[in-house]
Amino acid sequence: MIPISKAINIIKDRASVLGTENVDLAIVVGRILAEGIVADTDLPPFDRSQMDGFAVITKDTAKVPVELKIVGESSAGSGWHHELKLGEAVRIMTGAPVPKGADAVQKVELTSELIGPPGEPDLVVVLESAEKARFIIPKGFEIRKGAKVFDAGEVVSQNMIAALAAFGYSSVLVNRQPKIAILGTGSEIVEIDQKPGLDQIRNSNSAMLKALSEKYTASSTIISIVKDHISDLKKSISAAAKKNDIVIITGGVSIGKYDFTKTALLELGAEIFFDKIALKPGKPTVFAKLGDTFIFGLPGNPVSTAVTFQLLVRLLIMLMQNAADSGLRQGFAVLSDNAKGTKDRDTYVPCKLDTDKTGRLMAKPLRWHGSSDFIGFARAEALIVIPKGETREKGEVAGIVYL
Repeated sequence: MIPISKAINIIKDRASVLGTENVDLAIVVGRILAEGIVADTDLPPFDRSQMDGFAVITKDTAKVPVELKIVGESSAGSGWHHELKLGEAVRIMTGAPVPKGADAVQKVELTSELIGPPGEPDLVVVLESAEKARFIIPKGFEIRKGAKVFDAGEVVSQNMIAALAAFGYSSVLVNRQPKIAILGTGSEIVEIDQKPGLDQIRNSNSAMLKALSEKYTASSTIISIVKDHISDLKKSISAAAKKNDIVIITGGVSIGKYDFTKTALLELGAEIFFDKIALKPGKPTVFAKLGDTFIFGLPGNPVSTAVTFQLLVRLLIMLMQNAADSGLRQGFAVLSDNAKGTKDRDTYVPCKLDTDKTGRLMAKPLRWHGSSDFIGFARAEALIVIPKGETREKGEVAGIVYL
């Protein structure tokens, strides 16, 4: 039995990065950048008005009220491309280019327009003095042409799409997503659209693992359930390994009479890196390699499956896509109830998160009844980390990992 930290290092040491591909901007959220994103223009590309009002020269507004001649209009997409002179003003809209010569924008609420006689220009009365550079965003204030916007290894979020589009990235070079086969085992398992018979349960793990895999942008396929026959299990593992980068097997990893996963892997010639972790839940987890394909054997209990996926399988998925930050986000929270650990294993306790009136992050351990209690686990937002041999009491600070 190895510590979880050692299991993580073993995965890191053996992970191999996949190739790259171009992906359309519309479907790139969640993928991991394989190139740095560079600004191909200044933003804003011109001095830009923050307000509807009038572009003016502040010297003209030192004494107010003052009348200025309206010599043009600048709107978004249609600027006034002349030089403003003393005694003049240009009507301007939010987002429009500020004319050359203007050094401020006075908002429309602090002005009053006067219609000039036929053949004469209209006038604007500026009622308050303008401040130099007020309501103007200078060219390149947000970013300069040629500057790095995002780094290779970053995960593309929804919030990044506008920036990618603004700099002309209709498609983005990303790291290839691993192909994953998900294989549920056990003679007691039936498909989710079937009515379980006596002593049977539905295959909830495979559906959960597919959702989790695709959350981290892996391409996943659920394989038909394999009953507790080692020859059938070997055939399914071998076939899946030929077509996928990762195979996840659930069930059959313990030491029971019908736990065949480890035996099947050994008979197939797989190299087993570990088969037992000092972790609760998830002790009998297997990590191996068959040919070029990584194999995970996860415990059959749903909570163990979910926790070991988040701590280990997710890590490999992110590493294979060359993610700059491959680990789960960590932090600290104050416990709103006691959380028990175990003598010989690190314990990861499912919890919900909230804040108290003082703004402290609070972690409330969920009431669940072991690694088969997926109902209790369903609302988990994070895991409280309790090192082996320790406990955490209400009011203490504990480490957490976010799910």
